[in-house]
Amino acid sequence: MEIEDYAVIGDTHSVALVGRDGSIDWLCLPRFDSGACFAALLGGPEHGRFALQPLGESRARRRYRDDSLVLETELTSSEGTVRIVDAMPVRHRHPEVVRVIEGVTGAVRMRLELTIRFDYGHVTPWVRSLDGRLGAIGGPDALVFETPVATHGQDTTTVAEFTVRAGERIPFVLTWHPSHEQPPRGVNALDAIEQTTNWWQEWTRRSQSEGPYRDAVARSLITLKALTYAPTGGIVAAGTTSLPEVIGGVRNWDYRYCWLRDATFTLYALLHAGYKDEAAAWRDWLLRAVAGDPGTLQTVYGPAGERRLEERTLDWLPGYEESRPVRIGNRAACQLQLDVYGEVIDALHQARRMGLPSDENAWDLQRVIGEWLESRWQDPDHGLWEVRGSPREFVHSKVMAWTAIDRLVKGVEQHGREGPVDRWRRTRAAIHDEVCRRGYDVELGSFTQSFGSKGLDASLLLLPGLGFLPPDDPRVLGTIRAVERQLVRDGFVFRYSTSESENDVDGLPGRENAFIACSFWMVDALALTGRHDDARAMFERVLSVRNDVGLLAEGYDIERRRLVGNFPQAFSHVGVVNAARLLGCTADAISHRSAT
Repeated sequence: MEIEDYAVIGDTHSVALVGRDGSIDWLCLPRFDSGACFAALLGGPEHGRFALQPLGESRARRRYRDDSLVLETELTSSEGTVRIVDAMPVRHRHPEVVRVIEGVTGAVRMRLELTIRFDYGHVTPWVRSLDGRLGAIGGPDALVFETPVATHGQDTTTVAEFTVRAGERIPFVLTWHPSHEQPPRGVNALDAIEQTTNWWQEWTRRSQSEGPYRDAVARSLITLKALTYAPTGGIVAAGTTSLPEVIGGVRNWDYRYCWLRDATFTLYALLHAGYKDEAAAWRDWLLRAVAGDPGTLQTVYGPAGERRLEERTLDWLPGYEESRPVRIGNRAACQLQLDVYGEVIDALHQARRMGLPSDENAWDLQRVIGEWLESRWQDPDHGLWEVRGSPREFVHSKVMAWTAIDRLVKGVEQHGREGPVDRWRRTRAAIHDEVCRRGYDVELGSFTQSFGSKGLDASLLLLPGLGFLPPDDPRVLGTIRAVERQLVRDGFVFRYSTSESENDVDGLPGRENAFIACSFWMVDALALTGRHDDARAMFERVLSVRNDVGLLAEGYDIERRRLVGNFPQAFSHVGVVNAARLLGCTADAISHRSAT
């Protein structure tokens, strides 16, 4: 199946990907970054899945119950129609997947195939009977499966064939537990679905987002909540690993972790939508994760703030549509990426500016990071795209260093904090002068990707929102036009050129696809510079490639007209929320991160 054929369910600890055909092909338990017990997404059925499907051909139609993360999939065959209702109840102790088949019309013959493979499809468990239930154990992991349907084993898969008649409801409950503990009893499936629906709908009602894009924003906010690790407040970048940026390529990364550079964008989205508790939890996660020597600050952490995210490949998995390698872990955590220092300081500044309860540790952390950055901002780095080529003096990295020092100055001037403000003002001016002198190309009429280069970069679209230059500055307007000429295709924005003749920056073979978050940055830049009609047109163009249940991946392949990359992608959905807010503002009310 294509990536857009999947929907997501989750319990704010992990997520499952449910295919249009009724098969759950991806599930990691008990956390986002745990080993998968269903990994068919990156291989085949033999690597684990939970399929409920009519015998023979069927047509699918699906939706989320209004403003919830409870999925309804209607499957129609020649014999009638069934509805599969899928949910992961918001967790109390043990993670659960609840599925209920409802007969809508006729009498539909169904087949169950439950293939459990722990450790990303590598471990075939020992399956045994447990008083009418099934238990599967493999190493530290165990699952309990409960259903009134009679099942049997077939080639290390639990199978069943049964008929669902109109008006019938048949439950299936899958519960994970540590293998050294006694198997728990599962929940009542019908009650769990009702309670889960109510929980999500109540959460969504707290949103302050209205306007013509209300439904798109609500779905994006629900997705962000689903990608939140509730115990800590950390928000993972996506629910999957190794879904390729290019089908058949090597740009396959593990996104089940929390990136610091997402902090400000996410805080902005949550706070403007009225979710102060979630924003505060994200801010507090940030403070805990980066505590310590600023020289050891990482770009990315585990959901609980873990630092060791060693990258390795899973050679037994063939990859999504043969896209290898399949990776877990992410060695980008060890790169120097100067922009994250600016993002951390800016995130804490925005939290203070937008009314989150004060945290004295936040200012202390800002000062320590800022002082470290003062001595390192001139260093080359790997930039926000985490390139695997040689470090460079990326313009965006330098602008984020400027942003960091600017927010320290504002902390003193506007919020009464203490610090060497005169020195910070001099540093801020020095960075600004350096960027304008070495990062702007007069011939191109644009800022460039790095000092001395002729390449462009979509991150330059962030300049007006950061306040580095006014939105009407000719250099800003020229940069936007240059990005439009060189990096926009079919209404979508590419991050940068990967043509060897133009740019060898990322150190990887193959081409890129359009990056959805960058397209939303263009929407922001157009809105901030007064091109409201162009901004709205691009926004709606990008919204048009959401799948049928409103979800976005990391990228879009304009040639194949397919979503690509990890899914669902928090950065893309944050872009929906923030761009919709800007489009809903009157011209004199538009502001962004640079606002005081």
